[in-house]
Amino acid sequence: MNPSLRYISISHKTASTKQREVFHIPLEKKSDYVQLICNTFPDIDGLLFLTTCNRTEIYFETTTHSATSIRNFLIDLKSPKSSLIDKKLFELSDTTEATVRHLLEVASGLESSVLGDSEIIHQIKKSYQFSMTHKLQGSLLERALQSVFKSHKRISNETNFRDGTTSVAYKALKVIQTNFKKASSTSKKILFIGAGDIVKQLFKYNSKFNYSNIYISNRSEEKAVILAQNNRCKTYPWANVLANNFDDFEVVISAVSNCSNLIHNIPFSNLKVRLLDLAVPCNIDKNLMYQNNVIFHDLDSISKELEENKELRIASKSDVINIIIEELASYNEWLNEAPLRALLAKLKISINNVVTKHYQSNVEGSQIKLVTNQVMKKLIHQTETLALIPENELNKIISKEASFFINNL
Repeated sequence: MNPSLRYISISHKTASTKQREVFHIPLEKKSDYVQLICNTFPDIDGLLFLTTCNRTEIYFETTTHSATSIRNFLIDLKSPKSSLIDKKLFELSDTTEATVRHLLEVASGLESSVLGDSEIIHQIKKSYQFSMTHKLQGSLLERALQSVFKSHKRISNETNFRDGTTSVAYKALKVIQTNFKKASSTSKKILFIGAGDIVKQLFKYNSKFNYSNIYISNRSEEKAVILAQNNRCKTYPWANVLANNFDDFEVVISAVSNCSNLIHNIPFSNLKVRLLDLAVPCNIDKNLMYQNNVIFHDLDSISKELEENKELRIASKSDVINIIIEELASYNEWLNEAPLRALLAKLKISINNVVTKHYQSNVEGSQIKLVTNQVMKKLIHQTETLALIPENELNKIISKEASFFINNL
């Protein structure tokens, strides 16, 4: 039985932020989950964890274990009350073709909450690097990811799908601008909480907004200081964040990993505070949205509020789909040729063994390699016939051809 590439997914398409955060896998726990899955399902060869603010997905290469078994394992692992979890929150597939198609669609931004989101490809690259570090790229998964990177390049070069910026970080900054008069928004006192990818993106996109009164706070003061120095802003004590002491900040954007209910108390005052929660699990108590002095946004509401460049991207959607279809066809062609590649590899080993035995180590390795390649070229066009011949008969044919080339050198 041949291995298949399979996947499970819980995303913004099937689940709310609250439902998704149950299955969020923080970066510091990733290695533990990989070890657990590999120990529980020992025949898994390739394994990719894709965890973002909008999705948790597991891609895995196996011969025997179904996507359903991995889904159930994750549910049991992450939720003690697993019987209360609606299993329909998950998408899954056990076929390689459906899995590769899904991965291509996710990587392109077709499946993002914001059509064409360009950040997802960077998150996939990080996940791939993690898999390689743990030697879990697998042959089917490795090839699928090469298809992903090729399609990404084609989409960027051949379509308008990447035009315009629509990342969550950009949109969060845009929310600030729309909440204030544009002329006065740049001087508002803003606090970024966290030092991960999203906060780095906030600084990156701030060049388009020029907010000049930014503070940053993080559990690791060292990381906060580095970001503050690199982006010419000030730091704010983490102890103040834990105490929910936000002074006179008019905007607080929180994106801290694995820190539920970090912000739960905003004192009543005449100063309106804009709270933007970009984390999964959520950092901000949603009950705060009912306070008169709080304007609250989370990932779901931000995604709904801003849809810049949507028309252009929708117009390019068919071009992206065609590229995905072509890359999927190319992947399937590679997959169908796998038995032939295996046969050729086996044939080359057999030829090399026969030639080496004939020479009995009396010649240099380059001579053996030369004869091996010549015999290989002669027999490569007969692979379908040779595949049906018993091994002892095949060795006789190889020996005959090798003798011919050796005698004619």
